[in-house]
Amino acid sequence: MASPLRSLVNDDSRYQKSFQLFLERSSEHQCMQDFIHNILPDILTSVGDGKSHLNVIGVGSGAGEIDLEIFSELHKKHPGVTVDNEVVEPSSQQLHNYRVLASRKPGLDYIKFIWNKMTASEFEEHWKEKKMTKKADFIHMIQMLYFVKDPEATINFFHSLLNKNGKLLIIQMTATSGWEKLWQKYRNQLFKGERGPCVTTGDIKTILDSKGLSYQSYELPSEMDITKCFTEGDEKGELLLDFLTQLVNFSQTAPAELKAGVLDFLRQPDCSVESNGQVIFNNTMEVIVINQLRRVC
Repeated sequence: MASPLRSLVNDDSRYQKSFQLFLERSSEHQCMQDFIHNILPDILTSVGDGKSHLNVIGVGSGAGEIDLEIFSELHKKHPGVTVDNEVVEPSSQQLHNYRVLASRKPGLDYIKFIWNKMTASEFEEHWKEKKMTKKADFIHMIQMLYFVKDPEATINFFHSLLNKNGKLLIIQMTATSGWEKLWQKYRNQLFKGERGPCVTTGDIKTILDSKGLSYQSYELPSEMDITKCFTEGDEKGELLLDFLTQLVNFSQTAPAELKAGVLDFLRQPDCSVESNGQVIFNNTMEVIVINQLRRVC
């Protein structure tokens, strides 16, 4: 009999290993960097509106690689500005990695790092308890809304922190990505009928439209090589399967029928394409940039 399925988010060590492998096997960070260096600069032009000091919040910042790429462009656009950077990250290991990265990177004297080892909801509770009145000029939430119980409430809270001319940037998978297809098909088996991590940019846009919020969106085509998932007993393949299903040791603990079904579905056109003996998974994401002001009807 198979062991009970356990959520990957409850095993931080296994999660970090599988996440690092995901980054190695996918073009995720590369396409984010392309966006940051080619499109984000124009978006950052109006942030701050000529102020000498900016407040930034990074929610789910991980090890900080993408954060520092963003700051490089922010600094180019506003070279004389100082920054308070609230880093919100629940993983001790990732927060440590971020600190190390920031300490080794020259030229960050203009940034004051404020480290918050907490989830987005814990940060919200902390902010409200302290009766904080500080507003943010730029907030980014990259690939993190999968892990909150109420994405709409989370978006509402962080949007409420924006200054005039402030921007809230969200990056999330699209409804056409392989993630969405896989998680929707096996939602009941993988997540016991709960919502699980099934939040797409389509869901986010529905929320924003219902509130009359103004936003722009940009698709980021991305892919991931999942070929090793189909080699029985391959350590890297098993780690990737854990990340795809968001379950610990999925290959060993899932019922045989579920495992076979997931592996078969991962090869289907809904999820992947096969080329030159490789199985390439659709990892397409989308950037949504939300303005502080509502649309004028």
